[in-house]
Amino acid sequence: MLHVNALTYRLGARILFDSATVHVAAGQRVGLVGRNGAGKSTLFRLIAGELGPDGGSIALRPRARLGCLAQDMPDSEDTLLAYVLAHDAERHTLLTQLDRAHAGQADIHDRLTAIDAHAAPARAAAILAGLGFDEAAQARPVNSYSGGWRMRVALAGTLFAKPDLLLLDEPTNHLDLEACLWLEDHLAGYDGTLIVISHDRDLLNRVAERIVHIDQGRLVSYGGNYDRFEQTRRERLGNLVKAAAKQAEDRARLQTFIDRFRAKANKAAQAQSRIKMLERLGPPIAVVEETTISFDFPDPEPQPPPLIAIERGKAGYVPGKPVLRGIELRIDQDDRIALLGANGNGKSTLAKIMAGRLALQDGTLFRPPKLRIGYFSQDQADELNLAAPAYAHMQALMPDATPTRVRAQLGRFGFSGDRADVAVGNLSGGEKARLLFALMSRDAPHLMILDEPTNHLDIDSREALVEALNAYSGAVVLISHDSRLIELAADRLWLVADGRVGAFDGDMADYRALLLARQPKPAEREVKRNDDRKIAAERRARRNALQKAVNEAERTVERLHRDKAALEARLADPALYANGMAAQMSELHKTLSEIARSLESAEETWLSAHQALDDADASVG
Repeated sequence: MLHVNALTYRLGARILFDSATVHVAAGQRVGLVGRNGAGKSTLFRLIAGELGPDGGSIALRPRARLGCLAQDMPDSEDTLLAYVLAHDAERHTLLTQLDRAHAGQADIHDRLTAIDAHAAPARAAAILAGLGFDEAAQARPVNSYSGGWRMRVALAGTLFAKPDLLLLDEPTNHLDLEACLWLEDHLAGYDGTLIVISHDRDLLNRVAERIVHIDQGRLVSYGGNYDRFEQTRRERLGNLVKAAAKQAEDRARLQTFIDRFRAKANKAAQAQSRIKMLERLGPPIAVVEETTISFDFPDPEPQPPPLIAIERGKAGYVPGKPVLRGIELRIDQDDRIALLGANGNGKSTLAKIMAGRLALQDGTLFRPPKLRIGYFSQDQADELNLAAPAYAHMQALMPDATPTRVRAQLGRFGFSGDRADVAVGNLSGGEKARLLFALMSRDAPHLMILDEPTNHLDIDSREALVEALNAYSGAVVLISHDSRLIELAADRLWLVADGRVGAFDGDMADYRALLLARQPKPAEREVKRNDDRKIAAERRARRNALQKAVNEAERTVERLHRDKAALEARLADPALYANGMAAQMSELHKTLSEIARSLESAEETWLSAHQALDDADASVG
């Protein structure tokens, strides 16, 4: 499906990709991972043709339909359902032709039947429902929604189109936990080719069957999901460390012998032999470990319970129209609570009540006068001064603190040295999130309320956040679409739904099962006539045979590419050019030429098989 060969791409003076190679077979579900700034989104733009490589090539299967999640916010007066249905370009075109046709309607109807067009509205509605839009919401115009909800509509359209190769860049960023759980289930059953960039470990574990890691400009492939990738990579790194240590030991031993006996006539031959052995060891093995970020929330002094208590509470923004009613809750300093519930049900409203940013409409709220609360919201990133550095932001909130104390607080969240003096506008999304953590925890709060804290954090930073929260001695209230964060950092679950707040009796697995059980079932499809079914079955049989030939040809091409790369690597080995290896080199070059000829023939077969498949598909219409 996708062949990336010896890709080189430069971003200014920096080399993002250096002879990077990877092949993705049809039907594979791949997770693309790497640190922030490694080039994940850039690779998607290269695949989509928005950028051109500086070297190498990127090839898609001929006539393959490519689908990308647009980063631009959709703006349309169409209803959500109509907007999503329009993403099936062929269906839209056929229906338009049917409206205008005066003859030849039978062919159009046959093609609409072949692509199952009559079931499209039910499928589009099911996708929208999974992403949080009920039947009434689907009938509203797209432009009547706010930005985050419009991005959900864009995702719905991309999923509905079912392209041959689907590229998803952080698809969970604008979703709540409920929509994330649905998306995981949907993508796990996706029958096309999928490459997804995500910092959501659960999504990568449930969806990906292969991980491609951007590592020092190369594309390194690992079989299995994210947990398997992490384990395998840790083992490889351990083996590399051992090999580097053994090589260093050998180099030191040989160098000691050379230095000791080089000047002695009776040992000169042995010294020269050791010099050649030292040269054959090659350059020192480089062990490059990616730096990790750690968080450190300052611990507060003990505070008598409760930290917060609400009785008969009513909360909302418009008098007489409460979002939440009958709120009865209590939070103590050892509580770790996660708020569950779909967006719009009042989770953020409850968080603002606890944080003192919104007053109750009715009821009583107890909060000790000396209680310190740290409140984190992604919306706060918009309030940062882009021209000012992290140090200036922290100094403004700690006017009486010494510069050393100010920098120490920033250092707790990775802003050490000169990084604290970089303008906020030049920080990544993850760095801005870490700055917000540093700012909101500056006075060692007794309670931290975190509303979607992981949106811009990579996987390693999310793991660091879990460790920091578990080490923190204050209370925590979490709102997050990251179910792993909830599972590892919260010990109580509260469900916010139907205007009420109450304890959820179960764990995250129970909540996932509850949500999936509530998903609407696709509408029953109307029964087709027997002759239609027979024709469709014959078409599928012919197409399956052609598809099988395509898959076999693609596997042959991929195998020959691997054989060619392995042989080229062997020919690049300096040890091969030692004395007495001329015959072996000649044989290897001969084999390489044979593989190159076979590869050229296999690629012709691959293209011919695809052409036959495309012709068969076109003839159906």
